[in-house]
Amino acid sequence: MAGNTSAPGASVTSRVLAILGSFDAEHRSLTLSELARRSGLPLPTVHRLAAELVSGGALVRRGSGEYVVGRRMWDLGLLAPVQADLRQVASPFLHDIYAATLATVHLGVRDGAEVLYVDRLSGHASVPVVSQIGSRLPLHATGVGKVLLAYAPDAVREQVLGNLTRFTSYTITQPGRLVAELRQVQRLGYAQTHEEMSLGACSVAVPIRSADGRVVAALGIVVASLRRDRPRLIAALQVAAQGIGRSLSAERR
Repeated sequence: MAGNTSAPGASVTSRVLAILGSFDAEHRSLTLSELARRSGLPLPTVHRLAAELVSGGALVRRGSGEYVVGRRMWDLGLLAPVQADLRQVASPFLHDIYAATLATVHLGVRDGAEVLYVDRLSGHASVPVVSQIGSRLPLHATGVGKVLLAYAPDAVREQVLGNLTRFTSYTITQPGRLVAELRQVQRLGYAQTHEEMSLGACSVAVPIRSADGRVVAALGIVVASLRRDRPRLIAALQVAAQGIGRSLSAERR
């Protein structure tokens, strides 16, 4: 929530940002009164600015009267270097993995205490997943999220460990157990989940590193079971991640 943006002197820009900032993964669709409450702005102000945002394509007003983020915001987001460059470079590698497995392939970056899905490939034969391009999910319950959490700053890890939400009976909600698993991710070079975000979906993921060794993204795949193909999937992901890392470094020279 944006805070006291209704205070005298608040700029139009800060008010617009407060309205847009009212949306998150748990609040994708909001009524006018909900927008006012979450943004901290007066209802008449929200009504006026929301109408302008709808006119400009930043918001969409559904027939029910609820507002959702418009396509224009997504198009602008794709221009951010971390997403545009990464998606463009990684795309061929994602397509190669998908063609070989027909499983859902994820490309994610850390956005605060969540994983932001920059790209995703899936088909009719893929295991159903809850992720979408542009969506955010918890770091502790997803394969790409665990990779990113393992290499996140201490403050981020502490924030996540203090709020381990349970999504299925298999979600890890014990801080000590998760810390041990994150250490294993750093030691082995990959993370895995077993039905921790949604039932019937297991995942494995690996880090993508920049030229200086920093983890800048994670590449993962979702399957029904990891019992038989885990070594093969890890090897394929690691080769792809190395290729993406090298390509990113070459692009930025």
